[in-house]
Amino acid sequence: MQKIKNIAVIAHVDHGKTTLVDQLLRQSGTFAAHQEMHDRVMDSNDIEKERGITILSKNTAIQYEDHKINIIDTPGHADFGGEVERVLKMVDGVLMLVDAQEGVMPQTKFVLKKAIELGLIPIVVINKIDKDAADPERVLNEMFDLLVALEANEHQLEFPVLYAAARDGYAKWEMEDPNVDMNPLFQAIIQKVPYPSGGPDNDLQAQVFTLASDNFVGRIGISRIFNGKLRKGDECLLVKASGEKVKSRISKLIGFKGLEQTEIQEAEAGDIVAVAGFSDIDVGDSLCDTKNPVPLDPLHIEEPTLSVVMSVNDGPLAGQEGKHVTSNKIRERLEKEMETNIAMRMEPVGEGAYIVAGRGELQIGVLAENMRREGFEFLLARPEVVVREENGVKMEPFEHLVVDVPSEFQGPAIEKLGKRKAEMKSMTPMPDGTVRIEFEIPARGLIGFRSEFLTDTKGEGIMNHSFIEYRPYSGSVQSRTPGALISMDDGEAVAFSIFNLQARGTMFINPQDKVYNGMVIGESTRPGDLEVNPLKGKQLTNMRTSGADDAIKLIPPRDITLESAMEWIEDDELIEVTPLSIRIRKKYLDANMRKRFQRDKKNAR
Repeated sequence: MQKIKNIAVIAHVDHGKTTLVDQLLRQSGTFAAHQEMHDRVMDSNDIEKERGITILSKNTAIQYEDHKINIIDTPGHADFGGEVERVLKMVDGVLMLVDAQEGVMPQTKFVLKKAIELGLIPIVVINKIDKDAADPERVLNEMFDLLVALEANEHQLEFPVLYAAARDGYAKWEMEDPNVDMNPLFQAIIQKVPYPSGGPDNDLQAQVFTLASDNFVGRIGISRIFNGKLRKGDECLLVKASGEKVKSRISKLIGFKGLEQTEIQEAEAGDIVAVAGFSDIDVGDSLCDTKNPVPLDPLHIEEPTLSVVMSVNDGPLAGQEGKHVTSNKIRERLEKEMETNIAMRMEPVGEGAYIVAGRGELQIGVLAENMRREGFEFLLARPEVVVREENGVKMEPFEHLVVDVPSEFQGPAIEKLGKRKAEMKSMTPMPDGTVRIEFEIPARGLIGFRSEFLTDTKGEGIMNHSFIEYRPYSGSVQSRTPGALISMDDGEAVAFSIFNLQARGTMFINPQDKVYNGMVIGESTRPGDLEVNPLKGKQLTNMRTSGADDAIKLIPPRDITLESAMEWIEDDELIEVTPLSIRIRKKYLDANMRKRFQRDKKNAR
């Protein structure tokens, strides 16, 4: 029987998980000397590489001495918490990474809470000790206090601690030790992480924790074997969460080593493998012995807290830039996403429109960005929180928000958050001169706040948040103050006209950009929407004037990205997403319809 250790690497976003896994792959000798290896090799998706964040949990395996170590790299962003929750059930230990300067952050608390509930003992790795403002001692005390607050048991409180700089490739037991390599971390994994329970001779029990798909073999379930053996060609019973049972044969069994996936003939208890041969395999399903099926408990995944309506593009420029523009294509793509992304939900509403619900703006934004790159064209409405009703009381999601701001900006930050119904919980001066302020805030209050916060703190503020729970509805929240500049005609924008409109606000368009009636072309300096004409050219005559014409000096327009547009828009606006452009428009393109909508809204109040 092979010696196996299963671990997950968990941490707050940007605390160095993927870089640490890189070093473990490099130093374990998993890569041959001639193999070229990029930085953050586990971030395979284009968006992951561009943004430097992990979005999908991925697994790899390394051979160290006589042990096989299965490592799962998890996302650090709160929106992808669903990925982390299910991964923790599949492992016997966790590497809990904490930044030696930033210390304990919201996502650190969220993922550690899940690990403690499952009875896992964390190996705490205080990473980035080479930073100038690093304070490992303070961070260690924070971690201990957090574990006490999370009601960890005695064994969990005796957690091992290592100090590391993953980028430079070393870890050590004491700060005074020399900086050599990652060996102390390998030793900690082998000594401190328990071996998998269960044995190869018991009846088969395996559970699927993530999905992949292949055009040739169909759906693939990446599974942890808790008991028994899996062999290629064996008949197994798939027990679904609903209790439904399906018999099928394993057509393909895939093992992991480094970044390679190889076909294997059999795998035994404790290992993590990919299984093909079941057409409707799903996350949380159990693979059992056909004669004596004992299914495992289905996985509980927290419900989505934010939803957005995605619909067919019906604007004047529809179909000019995208390849997939029909509601059938959009529906197929969303259904395909729901197959592998279990933290999201989708349901049709009306003609050619779908409600897509997820854990946050970033998760929905990443799906929209992927669809856009695949050639889709669609409209997105403003994100809304998912409101529940319990015993006749309206409930909404609340978030735990942590902001790090330079001390001179703490006043504006507290004032703005107060208007958004945030309640301040604590305020701590940090060693690098910033102030850390913690709030509890309705999730609605965070929609559209990030860009405003960055402007108020001159780009130096850092904000992070994670879901706490559902609480009673807290009344209306202040949203965007400035109005929109709306085009009143169709055509191509003219530089002369944009030059004259610059005094009215910030522009979103360049000269020669296509615009249409009802499209938002800028942000007004004042509250209330303003209709303007960006097509008006200069009146030319054959009379010469004394003095030269004024030179047209254009201020560069504000760059509109998918995330910034989702934060900026109001209830009566939509984002038009195409492979080449992102435009903002009014829901009702006709000015009279807009006036009627505003009047009805006022009367409803």
